[in-house]
Amino acid sequence: QVQLVESGGGSVQAGGSLRLSCAASGSPHSWYSSAWFRQAPEKEREGVAGIDATGSTSTYADSVKGRFTISRDNDKNTMYLEMHSLRPEDTATYYCAAYLIDPKGSLARLRIDNYKYWGQGTQVTVSS
Repeated sequence: QVQLVESGGGSVQAGGSLRLSCAASGSPHSWYSSAWFRQAPEKEREGVAGIDATGSTSTYADSVKGRFTISRDNDKNTMYLEMHSLRPEDTATYYCAAYLIDPKGSLARLRIDNYKYWGQGTQVTVSS
């Protein structure tokens, strides 16, 4: 069992930056591929970025490529999402997820149905 707690959300103006953190406890989080998802009001949850267990490979949604960076520190059992050049359309609740169920497929890390453990989310609001 893995417990995930997100932090770092907040309100920022367009063009600004935030860094989200996802702290894991329970089973060794370092064993698992993990990811960030987000859900805007009245929209479906979508994959933002995923990372393998070692932190050596990552996958990004087209909408955030070049602006967001996912990383992890397995010694601290923590995953991060650096967000730059934020836009109003990035406004959403951001969730971290761990334990990739089926790794097959180039976009497996961004599939919402492909993770076993989820955090409660942290709100990011970007004003224009």
